[in-house]
Amino acid sequence: MTPGLRPVTPLGLLAARLDAVCGRLGAVEQGLRAELEGIRDLAAGFEPYLERHTSPESAELAALAAATRSAPWSGSLEAEMLSGHVEGRFLQFLLRMTGARRVLELGMFTGYSALAMAQALPADGEVVACELDPEVAAFAQRCFPAGARIDVRVGPAADTLATLAAEGRVFDVVFVDADKAGYAGYLDAVLDGGLLAPGGLVAVDNTLMQGQPWAGPDTPNGAAIAAFNDRLTADPRVEQVLVPLRDGITLVRRTTP
Repeated sequence: MTPGLRPVTPLGLLAARLDAVCGRLGAVEQGLRAELEGIRDLAAGFEPYLERHTSPESAELAALAAATRSAPWSGSLEAEMLSGHVEGRFLQFLLRMTGARRVLELGMFTGYSALAMAQALPADGEVVACELDPEVAAFAQRCFPAGARIDVRVGPAADTLATLAAEGRVFDVVFVDADKAGYAGYLDAVLDGGLLAPGGLVAVDNTLMQGQPWAGPDTPNGAAIAAFNDRLTADPRVEQVLVPLRDGITLVRRTTP
């Protein structure tokens, strides 16, 4: 977990809850205290260890992350929505391993993942990044370095997908990180609208949703992700693997024509 930000991943939440329990132990048997504190330290140290042993982010990404963390967010927006260092590196690996040139992102926020992916593309590559909130999109564009090769589309993702399909656009990788209730519709639009290239890859973020799909509480986002995961598992068009990185990222590949 990044210092100063509230935990938003299953492991981060587990570590925080264990820390709170350890703080309330009072006078308990020393062996029990040591065991609980050891469990807490095991959970709390996991994500920082991943950070330390992942190649560092670029100076441009570090500056964007710092600007996001220091901005006065309100309402449903918060700095914790940032994809961050390890997930950014993971996405870069996916793009380089697949040889991707054309990338579509649904849900840009302040642009960390968009910029990370753009930095991994060849000279003729491009990221099309969709963002609903015009102020957030403007914030991201101010943070992007010159020549970042990111085409920002502002508006509802469903409308943008329809426009891109009408333009005949096709993408090698699609990264979905928008409103959770819309995930199923976005995946259908990508698979059925001709937007995904043959052999292309879809990566779907937040598919562990803070552990809510299996452990609660039953929030709208948790329920939406649980329903999406069940639907995806039963979808005969695809194969998928849910990777327990940060708040979960599911990799999806179409297996039917």
